[in-house]
Amino acid sequence: MTGRRIAIALVFALFAAPVSVADATAAEGKDHAGQHEAAPGHAAHAHGKPIALPSGPTAPTLDMTVTKDPAGGWNLHVMTTNFRFAPENVNAPHRAGEGHAHLYVNGKKVARLYGPWFHIGALPRGRTEVTVTLNANDHSDLAVGDAPLSVTRHVHVH
Repeated sequence: MTGRRIAIALVFALFAAPVSVADATAAEGKDHAGQHEAAPGHAAHAHGKPIALPSGPTAPTLDMTVTKDPAGGWNLHVMTTNFRFAPENVNAPHRAGEGHAHLYVNGKKVARLYGPWFHIGALPRGRTEVTVTLNANDHSDLAVGDAPLSVTRHVHVH
C-alpha cells in the first residue's frame, strides 16, 4: 500500500461526513453481493458462520457510546482493544486483529465504520436502537468463541 492510499484512508476515517439514516441507507445498503442488511439477531446473515476468535487476554473487545451533539445529530464512539481499523484492506481476506465495523440503526445497516468516531446526522424519533459489529476485512462477523463482537445502545430521540 502506498503512503497516498493510507493518507486517503485516514482522511475518510477521521473526517467522515455527517450522515442521516435515510441517506446512509440509500448509499450503503447495496454496496456488494452478500452484504448484511440487518443487525445480528434481527435476520439471517448472508456471510454464513462468523469468524470465531479464541478467547483470552488477546481477544478483541468492543464497546461504544452514543451522545447527542450540541450542534445536531449524534456522536458515536467505538472503543476496541486488540483490534485495528484497516480501511486499506476492506474486501481483502480476513487478517487476524484487523477489519472494520458495521453500524445499524433499528436493525438496518446504515454505514461501515473505518475508525473509532462517527457522526450520525439524524436518528428517527422515539426509542432508537444503535448497534455496532466488528467485522473482518471480508465483512464476516467477528466473534470471540460463540459471542458476537456486537454492542447495542438505545437512545431516545425527541
